Amino acid sequence: MALVVICGQPCSGKTTVATSIYKALEESESKPTVRIVNETSLHLDRNKSYADMPSEKNLRGVLRSEVDRSLSRDNIVIVDSLNSIKGYRYELWCLARASGTRYCVVYCDVNEDDCRIWNEDRRTREEPSYNDNILEDLIRRFETPDRRNRWDSPLFELSSSEVIPDIVSYLTKKVDSKTRDVKILQPTIATQTARSSDANSLYEIDRATLEVISGIMEGQSRAIGGVINGVVLGNGLLTVNISRTVGLPELRRLRRTFIKLTGQSSLSGPPPPVDAESSKRMFVDYLNRELGTA
Repeated sequence: MALVVICGQPCSGKTTVATSIYKALEESESKPTVRIVNETSLHLDRNKSYADMPSEKNLRGVLRSEVDRSLSRDNIVIVDSLNSIKGYRYELWCLARASGTRYCVVYCDVNEDDCRIWNEDRRTREEPSYNDNILEDLIRRFETPDRRNRWDSPLFELSSSEVIPDIVSYLTKKVDSKTRDVKILQPTIATQTARSSDANSLYEIDRATLEVISGIMEGQSRAIGGVINGVVLGNGLLTVNISRTVGLPELRRLRRTFIKLTGQSSLSGPPPPVDAESSKRMFVDYLNRELGTA
């Protein structure tokens, strides 16, 4: 029936919200089958899961696989996790589209200082909490949902419990040809044959291009006052052959264009690369061409 993505900073009340939605759905007239998928249900320790990037990536993969197995047109799945990366929310949106279900994002918009206080309270009560360094890192990297993005829409911004009935109504409302305020995602040929390839590609391309830009900026910073003669990113990648300082705004513009072009080419040709190293190589080649030094 639906996929509900709970989104918010660590210790922002996401599990409380997920539980409230779960209970409200149980008490609704339609009484749908509801399942909450989170770290606790999969017996995962939050500090170990977010200790480093490989562990965090593995966590997202485990959660995504569980959602994929659980999602159908006959039940409602609530993903109770940080879901803080826009590329990952897009992956979840693709799963909902492939299943032909409703989809929504519930954003727990809480002040960062309140999250820190609540985390400390949990630690005092000897309840599961985040280590301070992990908490600060997760807060810093959080990507706020934007209702203009299809994978962040419809977006319910939770400021009080009064929003819960609206969420339940959206998830359970009967839909006919005249319904305009409820959208059921329709699977495409691509999602029916390869359910998550486009989601994985977007995530890897997004992550890989950010790493390349970060490497370029770091390489340029080391050459302050000296002559720039290319930036080597290592791992067998081509050198970014620049002989001048390239600013972050220009790199971001080139990155946006590259991602757009990659998406367009996948519609009429082979799919974009799904691994990070291939994405990096393609982006480096593109930068060398655009900067006129290939």
